[in-house]
Amino acid sequence: MRKKLFFLAICLQMVGVVGYSQENDVQKAVADAANALSNAPEIAEKVNYWTTSSIFDVGLSSTMLQNWAAGGYNTIAINAGIDANANYKKELMTWGNRLQLMYAFYVSGDKPGVIQKTNDLIKLESAWGYRTSETSKWNYSASLNFRSQFTDSYKFGNPLVDEPYGPNDYAKTLQSGFMSPAYTNIALGMTWTPSAWFSANFAPLTGGFTICDIPILRKTYGMKPIEGTEEYRSSLFQFGAQVTANVKLNINEVFKFETQLVLFSDYLNKPQNIRVNWDNKISWQLNKLFKISFDTWLIYDPIVMIPDEIHPEGIQRIQMKEYLSFNLTYTFAPKK
Repeated sequence: MRKKLFFLAICLQMVGVVGYSQENDVQKAVADAANALSNAPEIAEKVNYWTTSSIFDVGLSSTMLQNWAAGGYNTIAINAGIDANANYKKELMTWGNRLQLMYAFYVSGDKPGVIQKTNDLIKLESAWGYRTSETSKWNYSASLNFRSQFTDSYKFGNPLVDEPYGPNDYAKTLQSGFMSPAYTNIALGMTWTPSAWFSANFAPLTGGFTICDIPILRKTYGMKPIEGTEEYRSSLFQFGAQVTANVKLNINEVFKFETQLVLFSDYLNKPQNIRVNWDNKISWQLNKLFKISFDTWLIYDPIVMIPDEIHPEGIQRIQMKEYLSFNLTYTFAPKK
C-alpha cells in the first residue's frame, strides 16, 4: 500500500512540475513528495480472529451378481458427511464451534424397495472459554451441545406378502427418528488444556433435555409417565455434573486419531448411574481426494431400556456401533 501511494505522489508531482524549467525545481518537488509520504500515518491491516475449515466426504459402493454360485444379493450403498469448524480466538477469549453431519444407507436385493440406514448423525458442539491468565492452562468455560438424527430407523423382519416390493411389505419395528431421541445440554465449569492435543472439561453445573417426539418410543428412551394416563412425556430434564475428555492426534501427515469421552451424572435421579458417550475416529488420507475412515460409538444410558425377545419391557444395555468407509473427500483449507 505504501509503494502504491508513493508512486501516485510521484506522478502527481511530476505533472505539477512539467512547466518547471530548472532541474533543481524538479528535484525539490520529488523530495517534498517523498518527505510528505514518509510522514503519513501507517494504515493498520484488519485482523481476522476467525479460523474456519470444512471437510466433505462422499462414498459409493455396489455389488452386482449374476449366476453367482456362492449366492448373495445385489447391493448399493451410499454415504456422505460434513465436518465443519469455525473457531474464534482473541487475547484470552476463545469460541469453538463444530458441526458434524453424517448419513449412510444401502439397498439390497433381499429387500427390494427398502432403504436401510447404516449411519445417521446430527451433532453440534459450541464451547466458549476465557483463560484465567496469559500463562494459565485453565479456562472458564460454557458449552452447548446437541445430538440427534435425520430420519426414522426401522428393524425389518419377515415379509408380510409373497412378493414384497416396498418397506410396508415387511414386518418392521420403529427404533428411532428425528428428535427421537435428541440430546441437548448447557455445561458451566472449567477446561484444562495442558497440551495442544489433549483437553478436559469439568462442568459441575450441567443441565439439559432428552427429547423424544415420537410417542411410541418415549418409554424406551426413559421419558416419565403422565400421571393418570398411559402416555409418557415428550422430554426429560436432567441436571448434574459432566466430565469431557478430548484427544486429537496427528500421527503423521496422513493418519489422524480423535476421541471424545463424556461422562454425566444426574443429581436428580440416581447420581451413581453414569451416562457414557465414547466416540472414536481414525482417518487415513490416501491422497488429496481419497480417504479411509473408521468410526466407533459406544453409549451407555441407564434410562434407556432396549427390548428384545427375552425382555420385551426392555433392559439396560451397552450400545455399540462401528462404521468403516472409503470416501471421496474434499477439504477447504483452514483460513484466517
